Amino acid sequence: MKKEEFKPYIPADKVMPEMTVTAVILGCILAVVFGGANAYLGLRVGMTISASIPAAVVSMGIIRMILRRESILENNMVQTIGSAGEALAGGAIFTLPVLYMWANEGSIEMPSLLEIGVICLCGGILGVAFMIPLRQSLIVEEHGILPYPEGTACSEVLIAGEEGGTKASTVFKGMGIAAVYKFIADGLGVFPSEISYTLPYKGALIGADILPALTGVGYICGPRAASFMFGGGLLSWFVLMPMIVTFGSDLVLYPATISVSEVYSSMGPSGLWSYYIRYIGAGAVLGGGIIEMVKVIPTLVKVLVSSVKNLSGRSDDNSRTAQNIPGKAIVGLLVACVLVMWFAPFIPLNFLGAVIVVVFGFMFATVTSRIVGMVGCNNNPASSMTIATLVITCLLFKLVGYTGITAMSSALVIGCVVCTVSCVSGDTSQDLKTGFLVGATPKYQQLGEIIGIAVASVSIGGILLLLNTAWGFGGAELSAPQATLMRMVIEGIMGGNLPWTLILIGVCIAVIITMLQIPVLLFCVGMYLPIYTTATVMIGGVVRLIVDKIKYAFEEQHKSVVDSGVLYTSGMIAGEGVLGILLAVLAIVPTADGTLANTLNISGILNIGQGGGIIVYLLLILTIFKMTFWNKKLK
Repeated sequence: MKKEEFKPYIPADKVMPEMTVTAVILGCILAVVFGGANAYLGLRVGMTISASIPAAVVSMGIIRMILRRESILENNMVQTIGSAGEALAGGAIFTLPVLYMWANEGSIEMPSLLEIGVICLCGGILGVAFMIPLRQSLIVEEHGILPYPEGTACSEVLIAGEEGGTKASTVFKGMGIAAVYKFIADGLGVFPSEISYTLPYKGALIGADILPALTGVGYICGPRAASFMFGGGLLSWFVLMPMIVTFGSDLVLYPATISVSEVYSSMGPSGLWSYYIRYIGAGAVLGGGIIEMVKVIPTLVKVLVSSVKNLSGRSDDNSRTAQNIPGKAIVGLLVACVLVMWFAPFIPLNFLGAVIVVVFGFMFATVTSRIVGMVGCNNNPASSMTIATLVITCLLFKLVGYTGITAMSSALVIGCVVCTVSCVSGDTSQDLKTGFLVGATPKYQQLGEIIGIAVASVSIGGILLLLNTAWGFGGAELSAPQATLMRMVIEGIMGGNLPWTLILIGVCIAVIITMLQIPVLLFCVGMYLPIYTTATVMIGGVVRLIVDKIKYAFEEQHKSVVDSGVLYTSGMIAGEGVLGILLAVLAIVPTADGTLANTLNISGILNIGQGGGIIVYLLLILTIFKMTFWNKKLK
């Protein structure tokens, strides 16, 4: 039986405004905004959120309601360019903060904006270029098999264009409320954004970062994913840490140089996490990443063969909706990126490093594109692939005698480029799925991705420099958990001083979790992150559960209510991220009291404490209910 040919919303023979000046400018602005917001979120939480749907909604609100223009393909171009900034930010903040950490310690020179920008640009362009030959096999031939959740949802939002104004206002409300909340908490200091309670259970602690972004992450991920993350946190903070204190109080466990009881008495539960649990968590993430990679090897081989065939660019379909950037141009982009990374004096890569980037980049782009096609970009395994890359790269470097801080910097840059390739290829595949469904021109989308990558590459270096100057990375304000993990892997392997017993405990836990058929990466990331993070994500998941469980008259109403919450919490994430960057600016503006941030802080005059903070946080949660099942407009 012949397979029925798919027909997009806009037919291939119909031409509409698509890659317009308005779309490019608006898309670039959103790329910077969502890229900066996601950079801040990732440095605090260790994960980022797909910006495709919020970008599409904001685009529709501006183009349709303000500019009074109607072109679904123009709106699609805006979200394509805008979401590229978020994807690039993911690759950058998971790795590049380590360069600033080393520079702050005097090990290397402070990375320049040019160095950061070129590294991100090369990784982003490689991510797009690797995805182009994969489009035919993953997007077209496997339509109906791979759902690409964000891409499909984004197309539904675009097609339902008449609702764009209302949906856009929902995003903006979330941004505004979250920004005000963040300013009152961390700007004015009226109440602490981190609360904690020590329990009468030696070694354990419960706490939460009562912030909009983390709550939004939990709502968007849903109760199931949030519970897996929180479960990992419970294992670390309520099982492993009490066991370490109970059974090893008199022992001196490397990497600590004092006994466990002394660590606990001087630093409390946080000391146990810092010295022991984060290494066990790192081993769990490493083990989970390797397991996930092994699972997709058969798929990798199949798609690899298909994509090489499609690289020639020859196709029997010459219609508008089948036009890709030509194969020769793709090869040219690949060669140019490799040469830049190899010969640029400010990028510490030799020929071996450039080859590793190409091999791992294409392999992981293939894996990522297929995985996000099944489970979405919010479950992109970029960090685990980066860890696997770093482990193999560091071992190869040691094998050939390439050591020292220069070798570690090279390994980190390789990891950054591969991580960026993974993040960008995942985002590009979702965008191409959206374009496939609405009837966009693929080559324009691919050009749009490159434009968004270029703009975000320029801005991301400035954002990282600003945040490093204001607070530094690895501290209380910006813990940069993923980057800290990458640093731990590099320094541990190259220096030969990893606490392998703790690492292997984590690996074994990952194996057990896999055998229990629990999503291994979600659980293991929860083990690695502080309980303050996973607890708040869990609260967001519970809020989503409540919204899901309310009885509705029609399934369409249920979907509308849930989607409204997704848009509102996406706005919360963006609002806190943008305000966080603004607070970083205030933290470096000098005044008589030190900085403008110090001048604005009124915690010494007005401070409602943890109890007051919890009340304000509950009011924030009530606003989510107000935008969902209490919203009369959705009934």
